[in-house]
Amino acid sequence: MIRCFILCLFCSFFIAKAQTISNGEISNTFKFLEIKSHYGAFLKSDNALGNSGVLDNGYGGITAKLGWQPTDPKGWASRYGYPSYGIGAYVGFLNDAQVFGVPNAVYGFINFPISNSDRKNVFSIEPSLGLTYSLNPFDSEENPINESIGAQAAVYFNLDFGFAYKFSRELDILYGIDVSHFSNGSTFLPNNGLNLYGINLGLRYHYNAEQRKQNQDVFSGDLLPARFNRPTKSPRDITSENALSIYLAGGFSQRDEDQGTNTLYGTGSLILDYEHRFNEMHGVTGGFDLFWDNRLRNFETSERLLSGVHVGYDFMFYKLTVKFQIGTYLSGDRGKGGFFMRPALRYDFNKHIFAQVGLKTLNGGAADYIEYGVGIKPFKW
Repeated sequence: MIRCFILCLFCSFFIAKAQTISNGEISNTFKFLEIKSHYGAFLKSDNALGNSGVLDNGYGGITAKLGWQPTDPKGWASRYGYPSYGIGAYVGFLNDAQVFGVPNAVYGFINFPISNSDRKNVFSIEPSLGLTYSLNPFDSEENPINESIGAQAAVYFNLDFGFAYKFSRELDILYGIDVSHFSNGSTFLPNNGLNLYGINLGLRYHYNAEQRKQNQDVFSGDLLPARFNRPTKSPRDITSENALSIYLAGGFSQRDEDQGTNTLYGTGSLILDYEHRFNEMHGVTGGFDLFWDNRLRNFETSERLLSGVHVGYDFMFYKLTVKFQIGTYLSGDRGKGGFFMRPALRYDFNKHIFAQVGLKTLNGGAADYIEYGVGIKPFKW
């Protein structure tokens, strides 16, 4: 647990300060430290691992977080209920460590408050995304039962539906339910993934980083506010916009025959999208896809190119866009199924250039491969 806090504090030196508001001649910088314990069970799958009884034992875990609270009434956060954000570290205690290993993770999170700020008990939704390491992957000889994880590292995703009870001036009592997912996107096989669900309980300590500059005398009683009192959110920009975007992505993945090895094959995606933004939060997309999959060794080279169409929904905040698309193939699907999905995260460097990482799936939602790429918006109106 000490390692978790050290990691959070160390990383804080490399992250920009939260936005501040003026309090007379004093600027408030609101931050918080948080620790949670997690308990729960696995979502079972119908394979050797699920039938072995290993998943019957459940899991435990601890997370530690360092967070920042934006406060600028003219900034992007004001129009989303002033979400907080930060970095975190996770240590998992999965029973049967000889099968799974001892997963650790580092991640970023953003906490969207849903309840009004005057509530004593505040409900929020908090997604987290990062990297898991120290896993014990599948090995045909030494660890053949682990059909869930094919590599030592994987993507970590968590979605928390939680409450924060304002216990005192600085302290919140936290409780909620959450789901977690570990997967490498079929870069290495097998990759059935680990899916966890359970409850959590913890504490959050709020503090004002400007206090030490104002007065370090602990007996004076001259204290700055420890937490931010969220005002009513500002109206959002409702300006609509249209754009055409071109996205080029590549990746690597394995065939079933190669599981347990380091053999990888190239994959690629070229996407032409029409994007319509209703306002600064919501948008829709539709477009065409070209896919290249060099794992299709049973097909001629020209048949490893597939085409498709898709539609989708965009949720936008700050410079980030969370995308969800669903599509189908115009060419033959080459055994990939009748439709595909693409959850993705985009970062806009400016109005015309962006980077994106996403997961292309097979029929039914199983991972096909991860797309890493960059794109441009040459036309906007």
